[in-house]
Amino acid sequence: MKFSFAKLAIASAVLTVAGVATAAEPIKIGVDGPFTGGSSSMGVSMRDGVRLAIDEINKSGGVLGRKLQAVERDDEAKNERGSQIAQELINKEKVTAVVGYINTGVALASQRFFQDAKIPVMSNVATGSVITKQFKDQPDNYVFRNSAHDSIQAPMIVEEAITRRGFKKVAILADSTNYGQLGREDLEAALAAKGVKPVAVEKFNIKDVDMTPQLLKAKEAGADVVLTYGIGPELAQIANGMTKLGWKVPLVGSWTLSMANYIDNAGPGGEGARMPQTFIQEPNTPKRKAFIDAYLKAFKPKNNRIDSAVSAAQGYDSVYLLAAAIKQANSTDGPKIREALENLHTKVDGVVTVYDKPFTHDDHDAITANIPVMGEVKAGRVVYAYADDLKKGADLRMKDAKAKAAPAARK
Repeated sequence: MKFSFAKLAIASAVLTVAGVATAAEPIKIGVDGPFTGGSSSMGVSMRDGVRLAIDEINKSGGVLGRKLQAVERDDEAKNERGSQIAQELINKEKVTAVVGYINTGVALASQRFFQDAKIPVMSNVATGSVITKQFKDQPDNYVFRNSAHDSIQAPMIVEEAITRRGFKKVAILADSTNYGQLGREDLEAALAAKGVKPVAVEKFNIKDVDMTPQLLKAKEAGADVVLTYGIGPELAQIANGMTKLGWKVPLVGSWTLSMANYIDNAGPGGEGARMPQTFIQEPNTPKRKAFIDAYLKAFKPKNNRIDSAVSAAQGYDSVYLLAAAIKQANSTDGPKIREALENLHTKVDGVVTVYDKPFTHDDHDAITANIPVMGEVKAGRVVYAYADDLKKGADLRMKDAKAKAAPAARK
């Protein structure tokens, strides 16, 4: 009998130790983005924003008494690579959730694996309007987003070019990726809503270095403004091509005109480009100042300029949104986390905005049209394009599902 009691005591101790070990296991969060190549300005900035948030959360005790652990993978902006990574994160790494995705095509190719596995995805940079609608025909959707989708950005771009600045003849230059072509469709729809037909619509490919043919067609058509949708340093080739042709008209495009590899490669020719931004590197609130200071201290970017401030901020916020959902669910179970995201009880204090019930079962986009502002490239940095937006930069812009367009700003 004593022997049996001894055996029971040992077994109990082993089970207790095993239970503690299990409880102490980290919560794995997949981080997927292009950390090399033409989209790396966005990918690395996003990844570093994620790292910063995870470090802060872990120093504060983690989530459910467990540390968060980033499982980072470089998708190289390739659809097939993204699909491979998705399966690895699910089957090998056993991740609880995933944050990331810079390129719309990679997101669309990868998300189906997480949807099937019922693992939440927080798309924090990719903006293709279809991303959160990919599984709209299914009872539950595991794809969420905290970036400004193209159905928000395209009308902002058109509003800037046509209404605010009064241009009459519009040319569109979009790259051949899913992102570029879906964005082009959104631009054309937004122009049509104002009764405007572009005088030229041109396409370019990733790694193209000469935009002369496209620019000549736009110039010969009499374009007085060029609208862009692209994801890489090719955007700089548009500005450089204009300089070579001695033809300078304003560039207004999607948020990617804020990328470091556009600003640096275009140089003086890139000045004045305007684009929608959810976040500008301006310490106009205590939360934003703390984030910017911590980012600069940790990662020491060139000239104290975050290569893609939007990507970094949205990457940072995405982790806090997931952490809040995991805490509320009191579980790492995918369906429970999804349900928590769709009905968050507490506000999440992010650097882009304060997220107050950012998602519902039928609405998985946290950013609405009232949140972004127009940014402008000036002296090698992105600044507020309008003085009124700069003045009101500290004002809180929170989700408004009824918002149809960004509020007008004055020069």
